Amino acid sequence: MHFVLASQSPARLAVLRAAGLDPSVVVSGVDEDAVAAALTDPSPAELVKALAAAKAEAVLGTVLGTHADAVVVACDSMLSIGGEMVGKPATPEIAKQRWAAMKGRSGELLTGHTVVRVDGGQRTKEASGAQTTTVRFSDASDAELDAYIATGEPLQVAGAFTLDGLGGWFVEGIDGDPSSVIGISLPLTRRLLAEVGVSVVDLWRSPTS
Repeated sequence: MHFVLASQSPARLAVLRAAGLDPSVVVSGVDEDAVAAALTDPSPAELVKALAAAKAEAVLGTVLGTHADAVVVACDSMLSIGGEMVGKPATPEIAKQRWAAMKGRSGELLTGHTVVRVDGGQRTKEASGAQTTTVRFSDASDAELDAYIATGEPLQVAGAFTLDGLGGWFVEGIDGDPSSVIGISLPLTRRLLAEVGVSVVDLWRSPTS
């Protein structure tokens, strides 16, 4: 059975590879702003789950055309800070504003997942869920944050920070699942795979692969 990751995120791919999987990657190309705009007053969990479901749906046609047996996993992450849900900052200026609001405070990183099972070239089962992890940010100096934003890293990630990259210097700690902060929750993915009848251990690479 093929494991298909509906994401171009190198961090998500790295988490899955380190956890014993060898995913195929199919990028969804979903217009996240359009999906969010179509929702009526969603909760944070509903928002990230809807975005993940849209990404899974977008790649399903490609997967059905190439794999008879597969699981498609799609994810979306956003940060809730001060009651506002934010994704990737579009510019360095927005990233700087985000960090001005985040530093010295805590935020909630929400990750939504959708898993779709394909059997015999047909979509058969689907499961979705969301994970919330509290992130405690350091009171970094303006000079440190200017240097971090200048690297370009925070422009590419939800909430304008990473846990597994340069942004890790400015995270004091987390309460919850670290893999969900990186982009894909291993515990949640395992549970959703089980809901569609797939054991994660059956997807692990063999030791010789």
